[in-house]
Amino acid sequence: MPMLMHVNRRQMLSLSGFGFGQLAFASLLGTDRLSATGTPPSGVPIYSDLKPRPTHFPAQAKAVIQLVQNGGPSQMDLFDPKTELTRMVGKPHPDGVEIHQPNNENKLLPSPLKFAKYGECGMDVSEALPHVSTIVDDLCFVRSMHTEHNNHLEGLNMLLTCKIFPGRPVMGAWISYALGTENQNLPAYVVLRDPQGYTVGGQQLWANAYLPALYQGVEFSTQGTPVHHLKPHAELPPGAQRANLDFLQKLNAAHLQDRPGESELEARIENFELAARMQLEAPSVLDLSGETEATKKMYGIDNPKTAKYGTRCLMARRLVESGVRFVQVTTSPGQPWDHHSDIVGGMNKIATETDQGATALIKDLKARGLLDSTIVMWAGEFGRLPTTQNGKGRDHNRNAFTLWFAGGGFKPGLIYGETDDFGYKSVIDRVSVPDMIATVCHQLGLDHRQVQFPHGGRYETPSDVTVTGAKPVADLLSTPVYGGTV
Repeated sequence: MPMLMHVNRRQMLSLSGFGFGQLAFASLLGTDRLSATGTPPSGVPIYSDLKPRPTHFPAQAKAVIQLVQNGGPSQMDLFDPKTELTRMVGKPHPDGVEIHQPNNENKLLPSPLKFAKYGECGMDVSEALPHVSTIVDDLCFVRSMHTEHNNHLEGLNMLLTCKIFPGRPVMGAWISYALGTENQNLPAYVVLRDPQGYTVGGQQLWANAYLPALYQGVEFSTQGTPVHHLKPHAELPPGAQRANLDFLQKLNAAHLQDRPGESELEARIENFELAARMQLEAPSVLDLSGETEATKKMYGIDNPKTAKYGTRCLMARRLVESGVRFVQVTTSPGQPWDHHSDIVGGMNKIATETDQGATALIKDLKARGLLDSTIVMWAGEFGRLPTTQNGKGRDHNRNAFTLWFAGGGFKPGLIYGETDDFGYKSVIDRVSVPDMIATVCHQLGLDHRQVQFPHGGRYETPSDVTVTGAKPVADLLSTPVYGGTV
């Protein structure tokens, strides 16, 4: 026993063979930090666990599935056709456009894709999305989104954190912090990425930043073992692992007693306990063998072109069904919606990969009675310019893009906002990213102004409200904004 006095906790984890030391979120050992100091303002609690928490007012939804379409999907080639682009093809934009890359020409380019109107709402959808066209009456389209930067990483940071630079918690971390989770055997915030690699931004897209590390996104794999390093490599005798954990718990508790308020240690203890509980539940939740062949086919799991994304969407449904609060699904690696030189080829490739899985997710949630309580959000970081780049592509455009919501009290079959005649700028009922985040929070029963965390001498909020002035967009919602909370 005296020898143990010279072994620190990190060394013990690496020597123990528990299987927890390299857990998917074991980076907590080196990266978790809690900046909270002082006493929070009256009525604003500070959390450090995943227990379910009361909302500020009655919630319309209890979970979020965020489908991140990284690369910048082109609004005028998917959801926002413009006849003026056809009428003035090849002519310059009358006012010029904001150039991002030098080889962008100021010549208007009509969409090479055909459009038709679908559903009772009469939504325009291009031929690139034949599956989404079948569910438009279940979707809430926002055509008037705008953001603050034309670079991919800055745009993604903005979409997820309300700031173009890194260092703020993403939406999923804020929501997990504010609400905890309904299932204590699974993380509050799960990330499902392509097993072949990361999208641009990598793990920054699910960072907890200055929130306790417990609230960062936890990567689950959609190929092979769902949670890496969750179980020991070698079989242990019955009860041995529980004994190991109990012993580690005693060491951590003694260490914490000598260092009261050391939040990274508190978060670490919580995560080891969560890892132990996950061993029992995570494998069964992510095991798709019990799904019917019809369900798998609906998600496109029988087709190599759609199988990977469809699998992630099906896993997302199973996770929210099991009580996970926030699930983030990314596309294939890189920035696959980024079509500078070939709209038709690039668009058809990524649309084929994602269209069926996203559509199946909405249909499946609705059929199971889960859509009303689950917000599904489909969005990229910005849109594209109405002018041509390289003759067949489009450059980045922060001034306008389209996203859609489904479920969670968002109005189905709504087409909200407008862009100008060329699709270049949002001009009617403009919606900012902070407004969007404030609206999602509202549907989860959260007043975005009252979700606060002390950092850098002030109390931060999900929408950065003191800077942005964000407020929920009442016209997107099926029920009035609660108590006039805008």
